[in-house]
Amino acid sequence: MALYGYAKVSTKQQELADNGIEVQVHDLLETGVPENNIYKDVATGATLDRPAFEELRSVLKSGDTLVVTKLDKIARSASQGIQIIDDFLTRGISVDILNMGKLNNTPSGKLIRTVMLAFAEFEKDMIIERTQAGKAIARQKPGFKEGRPQALNERQKQQALDLLKDHSYSEVAELTGVSSRTLMRYKAYAQKDVQKW
Repeated sequence: MALYGYAKVSTKQQELADNGIEVQVHDLLETGVPENNIYKDVATGATLDRPAFEELRSVLKSGDTLVVTKLDKIARSASQGIQIIDDFLTRGISVDILNMGKLNNTPSGKLIRTVMLAFAEFEKDMIIERTQAGKAIARQKPGFKEGRPQALNERQKQQALDLLKDHSYSEVAELTGVSSRTLMRYKAYAQKDVQKW
């Protein structure tokens, strides 16, 4: 019977927030999870590709307890969360969500799990709804542009392209703070002689 922990952030921005990997690991250590039993993933919110989580799932066995700081670290929706937690509980693995409590295979544990997962999904849906309402208002303003603002201005883009002549994409990405993919796009546009970036 061992304690295991899982920590996840969805974006680099969240890494800097109060729920970043370091904060989660600290909280997991405080509950008694051994440091070598903590698995960590950095993934985008949309992807389900979490290699550390999948490795952890294969390591957990009956009698073990999985500890996470919040429910959304293991699930993106109520249905996905119920499926994951049910799998653990069926295998005899308890799930301790620090801001909710321990979920086990008792009737009350199942009820708490279902209700809390439903609220987590409701909260996510409300955030999406508010974001869409904000975008609708913004679209009505003059000069509105869809999408993210440009990472670099025209002069900075040219400097980045000049750096690519002698450096790798990853090196220039580190120097400029712009992703390699964005740099590749800049270069492709430049090669096609497209004036609008």
